[in-house]
Amino acid sequence: MAYRARLKEFDDILQQDVIDLRSLRRLAFHGIPDDQGRRALCWRLLLNYLPTDKAVWPTYLEEKRNLYKQFIEEMVVMPGSQECNGDVTEGDHPLSINPDSQWQTFFKDNEVLLQIDKDVRRLCPDISFFQQPTEFPCHEIVNSNDVKRLHTRVQRSVLKCANVERKGLGITKIALSIKKANEDYAPMTEGKEAHWEVVERILFLYAKLNPGQSYVQGMNEIIGPIYHAFASDPDVTFREHAESDGFFCFTNLMSEIRDFFIKSLDETDHGINKMMSRMLVQLKNSDLDVWLKFQQLELRPQFYSFRWITLLLSQEFPLPDVLRIWDTLFSDESRFDFLIYVCCAMIVILRNQLLNGDFPSNLKLLQNFPPMDVQVILSKAVELSRQKN
Repeated sequence: MAYRARLKEFDDILQQDVIDLRSLRRLAFHGIPDDQGRRALCWRLLLNYLPTDKAVWPTYLEEKRNLYKQFIEEMVVMPGSQECNGDVTEGDHPLSINPDSQWQTFFKDNEVLLQIDKDVRRLCPDISFFQQPTEFPCHEIVNSNDVKRLHTRVQRSVLKCANVERKGLGITKIALSIKKANEDYAPMTEGKEAHWEVVERILFLYAKLNPGQSYVQGMNEIIGPIYHAFASDPDVTFREHAESDGFFCFTNLMSEIRDFFIKSLDETDHGINKMMSRMLVQLKNSDLDVWLKFQQLELRPQFYSFRWITLLLSQEFPLPDVLRIWDTLFSDESRFDFLIYVCCAMIVILRNQLLNGDFPSNLKLLQNFPPMDVQVILSKAVELSRQKN
């Protein structure tokens, strides 16, 4: 009955003409039910994508989704494809040194795309979701005879090699073999595309639109859970636009955590080093014995919590647990203060093992966090946050 009552509380808030964001945050902090796409809808609100006034949603969403289509049309281009006479040497061409050359941009983009392609093929390997075809492929891309498919621009090379064997004075035997680099996630055939290809396009467009930051390894782990939540939405009218909505929600989230990914901002108030220092101070306040043990072993937060904080714990837990943790993190009004308490809770919960461990065993434990109920961790984090007050 408690669960049904909780569903009703969400529905009461989400059915209002103007959604009370403060009430939604308070409720979502304790977890958002998976039923009927509530999580996907709540995340769109909590990540400041959807306005609170539902009356403007149709117009607003149409504008945003059309804008995203425009991004694809303008930024996923193949230089030379528009040449009417087939002569690519006229004007712009692959060897042009003109800084405004489309080819120059194309080659620079491919350097970034190579890293994106590598990373998205490894996304959430414990589930098959990202290898599956999407119901709603981008027709302009998938029906382009592979011209506009991003992964074809950084295709794995086919290498030919020959083994030469000579026996005695006579016959030389030559055995030709073809070796192809392993592909974690295979691309789909013409007319289809896998979810990882959609995520690749989102990250590529983000990098193009944010040249000062571009793409940094790990951003794939941030977009993954968002896109998964949106592409799994039971409401087909929203699921159809998982790519565009996911792009804008990811962009909004990155605007809040971008300092984690920019090395030159490591020491700023919201930089990663500052966040790790805050976590260490909180640990000292929460559990002095563990803090002293870490000091004695010289077990620095950079060795284990860099990944925790930068990737919002997306690498430490299975995807369903990550979704639950993110419900709470996205509901935190002073984002991402509560993340510090969650990281501290993870350490405090392991205090007995950590106090009895040496440097290698403790580091291994923290870098490979043991499976446990995340609700236990979140409850402990709430307890630590209240100690301060």
